[in-house]
Amino acid sequence: MAWNEPGGSGNKDPWGNRNNQAGPPDLDELIKKISGKISSMFGGRKPGGNGTGGSSGSAGSISLGLVAIAIVVVWFLSGIYIVDEGKQGVILQFGAFDKITEPGPHWYPRFIQTVDIVDVEGSRSVNLGRNASEALMLTQDENIVDVKFTIQYKVKDAKNFLFDVRNPDATLVQATESAMREIVGKNKMDFVLKEGRPEVAARTEHLIQKILDGYKTGILVTNLNMQDAQPPEQVQGAFDDVIKAREDRETKINEAEAYSNDILPKARGKAARMVQEASAYRDQVVARASGETNRFTKILKEYERAPKVTRERLYLESMESVLEKTNKVMVDVKKGNSLIYLPLDKLGASKGARGVPLYEPKSQDAGDSATTTPSTTKSDMRDRFRQREVR
Repeated sequence: MAWNEPGGSGNKDPWGNRNNQAGPPDLDELIKKISGKISSMFGGRKPGGNGTGGSSGSAGSISLGLVAIAIVVVWFLSGIYIVDEGKQGVILQFGAFDKITEPGPHWYPRFIQTVDIVDVEGSRSVNLGRNASEALMLTQDENIVDVKFTIQYKVKDAKNFLFDVRNPDATLVQATESAMREIVGKNKMDFVLKEGRPEVAARTEHLIQKILDGYKTGILVTNLNMQDAQPPEQVQGAFDDVIKAREDRETKINEAEAYSNDILPKARGKAARMVQEASAYRDQVVARASGETNRFTKILKEYERAPKVTRERLYLESMESVLEKTNKVMVDVKKGNSLIYLPLDKLGASKGARGVPLYEPKSQDAGDSATTTPSTTKSDMRDRFRQREVR
């Protein structure tokens, strides 16, 4: 019966002290009572017997109890573990998978369960192509390329990573090599070495992930980087010559295109200008012909009305157009049938060089003749021609 229940020994506490006793219980007595209880649990003798045999038995029971307590405490403390951020704890109970613990403090019963800590956020990498057996691959056009690449991955499922595959890293290497050979074998060498490298890497990464998921490796591929892709060392020189020749061809093509882009616009511009000039000349000729036709038509109407006057006007205009560009002196002799003109421009040029006046008019009889100089106006000439025609 408990000491604090009704009908029990209400005047005593669990350590055998009376309620009216002042002061704390004796520590040695407390330890002895606890040791005695523990030793009785393990089949030991109770303390308090008479004689030396009882004392030695009580001391041995106390020591055994303390050892048992220490073992229990150590066992309990050894089961405490902490899972860091970015990691997971995999619990095995009697060797079989039990559960996964997230980051934080946890406890497990040692010797019954075991814990494996797996880093699920850290990035891991594997380099391939370090030797010829890994690097040399056959392309679709039956050429050989030397490929070096690095694959980065992390653990996405700790259980699969630990228990479903014996060696996940080796499985990853074999799956990567197989996928790369498949993708390279479906493309030509120029595509793999040049513009197709990003596409080859992306397609290979997708195929690797598909293979790893099929094996349940618990691995997530994060990146595949093709570090180098080139022909084998034995044919590197010939391949460099081919590349140089291809670059020279591209250079010549670019130069030809630049020359074409320079000369063709000029030729087109020149042709357009010639077409415009021809069109302008055509419009000019047509307009001039139309104007001449209209002028002739108007003159014809005037001629039909006054033939004599129109004929004289045409004559005078024609003479003006002919004589206005000449430097001559016209002499109109009365009662004569022709005009006399002298090339005074040549004579005046020879005399004018020596300071002689070019022309000195002399007085003559009114009935003999009339002279004009180059300064004579056109109106005077018309008047003289009219007078001559009237006579």
